[in-house]
Amino acid sequence: MTRATFRALAYLVSSLVAGAVGLAWSLAATLAVALLSITQLGGPAFLGAAWLTRRVADLERHRAHWVLGEPIGSPYLPVPAGSLRERVGGVVAQPATWRDLAWLIVLFPLGLAGGIAAIVVTSVDFGAITAPLWAWAVPNPHAPFPMRPLMTTTAGRFGLTVLGLLLFPVVAWLLRTLARALATAARALLAPGTHRRLVEQATRLAETRTRVVDAQAAELRRIERDLHDGAQARIVAAGMTLALAARKLRTGGAAGPDVDLARRQLDGALADLRRLVRGIHPPILTDRGLHAALAALAADSPLTVELYGDPDGRFPAAVESAAYFVVAEGLANAAKHAAATTVTIRLVRDARTMSVTLTDDGQGSADPAGGGLDGLRRRVEALDGTLTLTSPPGGPTTLHGEFPCAS
Repeated sequence: MTRATFRALAYLVSSLVAGAVGLAWSLAATLAVALLSITQLGGPAFLGAAWLTRRVADLERHRAHWVLGEPIGSPYLPVPAGSLRERVGGVVAQPATWRDLAWLIVLFPLGLAGGIAAIVVTSVDFGAITAPLWAWAVPNPHAPFPMRPLMTTTAGRFGLTVLGLLLFPVVAWLLRTLARALATAARALLAPGTHRRLVEQATRLAETRTRVVDAQAAELRRIERDLHDGAQARIVAAGMTLALAARKLRTGGAAGPDVDLARRQLDGALADLRRLVRGIHPPILTDRGLHAALAALAADSPLTVELYGDPDGRFPAAVESAAYFVVAEGLANAAKHAAATTVTIRLVRDARTMSVTLTDDGQGSADPAGGGLDGLRRRVEALDGTLTLTSPPGGPTTLHGEFPCAS
């Protein structure tokens, strides 16, 4: 508390200087850019003034960090490379450019009020606490009551000390409150605004869309390869076997073994097709929901699996599918690579999100950048979700997927 109080006092007092410097710079920069705007130097002058204004605003973000305890992120977007006109337009179009300037102007009256208030209340309280050291030097027998007995008697001076100590927590609270109010105002203007968040979201969505397109293309190639190398090859072999059986029948030979072989080949092709369908979208997800599908995965796993969640909960089809494959990959990795024996799966839903968490008791050290996890991450990010893997050496390994799922 004492450290926070001193930081608050330093922030408020330094705001007196920062406010005066910010106002002076804002007026000087605005006047200089306005005068030079009618010449060829207008563009470079504006860019230079904006660059220096951003540096001053960065110092203000750093000062606010003293009080807020958390950094204020940079609100600036990259300036597009190109001609002078394009760079000037890019800086002008950013709301952060004008929010910085607004804060440097607003800081002067706010900093002046806060700094003076901080100096006054601190000086009065400090003076009261140290009254026995200095009050004797300024005797004033004509002071009004109750200041005269407090200032002119030894008991009164020590009474001021006691009063100052009693008021110190109030003064400290007032300093912290004033500093936090000023820092909160700084954050309101200097923190990343809606414009940057929308631009970053659009960029992220564009990247996610590209990754989803790549993932879909890879998935189509996998399906084509599985069909060609699996079911299609078996069906072709069955057709050849049946043709051989038909030839034997025409010549009076025994075709029974060939027909049995063709039947086995067709059964194998059907099994391949079923596995392929389950790899695209397990039918049990549509029929019985995510909890039942995960229960089926748990039953097929060689590990001991504990599943927690609402058995009757239903989610959007895309969310159920992504969560299903997150768990399937986690179970496969735990069985193949982690030397695990027990896995816990938890399904949790709140008002906005649905999360699935898989924790095993294996040896850990899983690679977050592995190929299987990267594909899962793309699938999850396509739904605006997140996938995180925590796997310290020695375990446990925790795979957590979170999906937006408004009720």
